[in-house]
Amino acid sequence: MQNATVFSLNKDTADKQFEALANKYIAELLEMNPEWATNLGEHRYDNRLNDYSLAGIKKARDFNESYLTQLKKIQFDKLSKVNNIDARIMRDNLEYNLFQIDILREYEWNPMYYNIGTAINNLIARDFAPLKERLTNTKARLEQIPEVVAAAKTNLKNPPRIHTETAIAQNKGVIGLIKGDLQMFADQAGMKADLAPSQTKAIAALEDYGNWLEKDLLPRSNGDFRIGDAKYRQKLRFALESDLPKEELLKRAEADLRAAQNTMFEIALPLYKKYFPNEKDATKLSNKKTVIKAVLDKLAATRPTNETIVGRATENLKETTDFVRANRLVTVPNEPVKVIVMPEFARGASVAYFDSAGPFEKKNETFYAISPTPKDWTPTRSESFFREYNDYMLQDLTVHEAMPGHYLQIMHSNKFKAPTMIRAIFGSGSFVEGWAVYAEQLMAEKGYGGAEVQMQQLKMKLRVIINSIIDQKIHTAGMTEKEAVDFMMNEGFQEEGEAVGKWKRAQLSSTQLSTYYVGSVEVNDIRKAYEAKNKGKVDLQKLHDEMLSFGSPAAKYVKEMMNL
Repeated sequence: MQNATVFSLNKDTADKQFEALANKYIAELLEMNPEWATNLGEHRYDNRLNDYSLAGIKKARDFNESYLTQLKKIQFDKLSKVNNIDARIMRDNLEYNLFQIDILREYEWNPMYYNIGTAINNLIARDFAPLKERLTNTKARLEQIPEVVAAAKTNLKNPPRIHTETAIAQNKGVIGLIKGDLQMFADQAGMKADLAPSQTKAIAALEDYGNWLEKDLLPRSNGDFRIGDAKYRQKLRFALESDLPKEELLKRAEADLRAAQNTMFEIALPLYKKYFPNEKDATKLSNKKTVIKAVLDKLAATRPTNETIVGRATENLKETTDFVRANRLVTVPNEPVKVIVMPEFARGASVAYFDSAGPFEKKNETFYAISPTPKDWTPTRSESFFREYNDYMLQDLTVHEAMPGHYLQIMHSNKFKAPTMIRAIFGSGSFVEGWAVYAEQLMAEKGYGGAEVQMQQLKMKLRVIINSIIDQKIHTAGMTEKEAVDFMMNEGFQEEGEAVGKWKRAQLSSTQLSTYYVGSVEVNDIRKAYEAKNKGKVDLQKLHDEMLSFGSPAAKYVKEMMNL
């Protein structure tokens, strides 16, 4: 009995030590990263930009190393279950930050690192405070843009060409944001004269930066975008928060690719016979790729345009919400979500994204953003894009980004409460994306949109699997653009525009493309373990509500919290 009391006291002491350290860490972390703080909904530092100088980077390194040393002194086995998981999350993120500063060193080769568009947009896109207050802080950030440009010019050495080209396009978008949306808000608030000098100063600095990027940095942008095997292995472990080695990941992905293609053929064949009733050639009817491709081509004929895509996605959001409620798949949140056109400064890496209010934000505004085709695309490539994002694929995309995908999961996540905010600010990308991919599968499984949408869901599943394969092969095995594009088009039935866009994204990022596949595998594993534990008698709403009730930690922690 006496030993139990001592243990209880030790446990209580350990929890207090961790909570004090974590809370102090978060407070200093947000002060050191004001742009991220704004995104998270902490607005005390809205008048500042990050310190991009080498001195600022060194300060960040020392900060992470100091807290990692302090954290390691705490006995994790004496912590409560929630704090134990959050301590591990904190440790992994501190180690990841040091890896990024010491090993990846993106501040030396990625000019996109210095894109301050989000730092400006976050102050005007959300109505979290009076407009004049937000614009006053925006003015202060505009004044600091020349310092960011100076740091970029000092730090950048030999970027990959694709990163510099994308930074050039994004920089133009930031200038457009300051001249356009910001000007509109300034006029609305009667602050045109007050903001004008700061706008002029910021635009001049960004135009000078754009000229430097094009005339100076681009000609010497000869760096290799491939991060190589050693860095990839380390980053994969950090980014996915999974112990799955890359060899096992590749083996599973290649097996799942074949299985998904077989399922797709089973769904496609009846559609093929409906669309082409006069086709009696047994050879054609048994050719999997011929049948699948013909059906997908037929479905691609019904598609949106730049002018209609946002409206159609808004309609899809209502339909998917009604379907989730009617089928009791998971509890639907009450918070609103708005479909918007993706801001120009954010374009270039993905087709769509979900943007939620941060965990510190008092007013909850959420956006589902879709990117129109770039202005410099040819009509042929734009048509290819919309053949890929046809009406049926757009329904599946809306499931992924909004309902019951990212929007629903994040709204559930925001309701989780813990002694610290560690889990709230360090969400797991693999769980978040894994749930969204699983949501597509779930909706198709329950019949949403019929066989036509299921074809697109399976096509998206192929894309998810292929993403993880090319991500690894591009960065560690020298896969070429032709090999990657051919693989995506031949094995994943992707349109040329989508495949080319994904090649660009694979160059601009590393490991992120693998989060979708690994996450979906791990979320499915949770469901399988739950079904086994309950002998197949499963209330899906109860399962999914519990699965989403722990915030957004890695799947291994969700499994742990569910006692699976």
